Amino acid sequence: QVRLVESGGGLVQAGGSLRLSCAASGGTFGSTAMGWFRQAPGKEREFLAVIGWSGDTTYYADPVKGRFTISRDNDRNMVYLQMNNLKPEDTAVYSCAARPGGAVYSGRRYYNRISDYHSWGQGTQVTVSS
Repeated sequence: QVRLVESGGGLVQAGGSLRLSCAASGGTFGSTAMGWFRQAPGKEREFLAVIGWSGDTTYYADPVKGRFTISRDNDRNMVYLQMNNLKPEDTAVYSCAARPGGAVYSGRRYYNRISDYHSWGQGTQVTVSS
C-alpha cells in the first residue's frame, strides 16, 4: 500500500497561484501512475490530471487545461500540481491518488475515474476568493 499526504493548500485571491505537493511512502513509487482529483461542497469528486510512471506522459481534464500542470520527482517520491490563474470555482478539497499500473492510458481510455485508483491522500483545502 502507498501512503499519500498532500500539502500546500490555502486561501488565495482569484488570479493567483498555488503549488500543491503530494508525498508518497511505501509501495513502488517509480512504477505507479499518480493523479489529482478535487471535490467541491455538494459536488462529486472530479478528475483533474494524471501522470505516468516516468513523468513523460500526462493527461488533463478540460476545465484545467492550460492552467494546471502535474509533475513528479521520483527521486524524492513527490508529485506536484501547479495551479495558475485560479478562479473561485476552483475552491475544493484537492487529493492525490495512486494506481499500481504506471500508464495513463488503458489502450481504450485515459485513467480518469475514481475506481481507477486504489490509494488516496486525505486532501488539502484550496479556497479562492473573489
